[in-house]
Amino acid sequence: MYRINVVKTLTLLFLVITFSVNAQHEATKTSHEEKALPEKDFKTELKEEIRHHVKDSYYFDFNSNSETGEYNGFSLPVILFDDGLQVFMSSKFKHGKELAEVGGNYYKLYHNKIYKTDASGELSFDEHHHPTNIKPLDFSITKGVLSIIIVSLIVFLIFSSLAKSYAKNGSIPKGIGRFFEPLVIYIRDEIAIPSIGHKHYKKYMPFLLTVFFFIWFSNLIGITPFGMNITGNLAVTAALALLTFLITQFTSKKNYWLHIFWMPGVPWPMKIVLAPIELLGVFIKPFALMMRLYANIFAGHIVIYTILGMLFVFKSYIGGSLSFALALVISILELLVAILQAYIFTMLSALYFGFASEEHELEHNE
Repeated sequence: MYRINVVKTLTLLFLVITFSVNAQHEATKTSHEEKALPEKDFKTELKEEIRHHVKDSYYFDFNSNSETGEYNGFSLPVILFDDGLQVFMSSKFKHGKELAEVGGNYYKLYHNKIYKTDASGELSFDEHHHPTNIKPLDFSITKGVLSIIIVSLIVFLIFSSLAKSYAKNGSIPKGIGRFFEPLVIYIRDEIAIPSIGHKHYKKYMPFLLTVFFFIWFSNLIGITPFGMNITGNLAVTAALALLTFLITQFTSKKNYWLHIFWMPGVPWPMKIVLAPIELLGVFIKPFALMMRLYANIFAGHIVIYTILGMLFVFKSYIGGSLSFALALVISILELLVAILQAYIFTMLSALYFGFASEEHELEHNE
């Protein structure tokens, strides 16, 4: 149980740090382009609202209207390292409309990034229209980071309760533990043991259980209207894939590396050809993990919000009803995708762990 809690804590800290440093960034228009478009048509505004909903933010907005300036939600703490630690609430930015003055320093929120500026709030741009102002080291608690903390606490509380239930009732769960126990057993008997083997599966179970339920709960919460798009953020899926990669490499056996650099039973000229390919596969596997989870979840959010936006485009009973019905069907499919992506990530991680920990006698027919 101690090992499980340690793995959960390390995973949480790794995700929070990675998510904070790798702030969500998107392609943005320059100030000159914005001046060239004094008025935006409805479709352009709709696209911007969809992008705003799926990206990270220094505010936790339940709903907002940028035209009227009405925002329902709460601000989050901004933590910057710039000539010391600078801590303040994001409400100082007034959703990017004002400068934040802290300790004699001025900061401006521009396209969801914080830049250091002067009292006038001016930004300088390079030839590619990217701001050249200093960007302080950002460890802010953004909406994504807060969502990660919430999901991690949910996972921790549920399974701490399940562990206590096992201890008190003779390994018989009670309450909500009865729902989650079959999933735990399934991951152990149908994923971990077949992929890794009876000898080594136990040391990987804490990570496999943690990553499965973290991804599943994150995907479920992402379907809600609160915009908690956790696994639809590339930084988060990269952190999860990197954890799988590091565990695979640091727990690998001799045979794992032998089959990469000098495959048994293969003629030596082919070994020279295949070794670089096998080595490249070591890095492609976590990359595939990262992109598969990110692309499926991010695309699902975009599709749902786009279809819901068509309600306001058609402005008719027939078109609106069809759009609503289609969005409802896709939302139901997203419930299946939520657990399916958690299963795929866990299964592939277990397979990689199995390759790394595999033990067998080397063949002598080289």
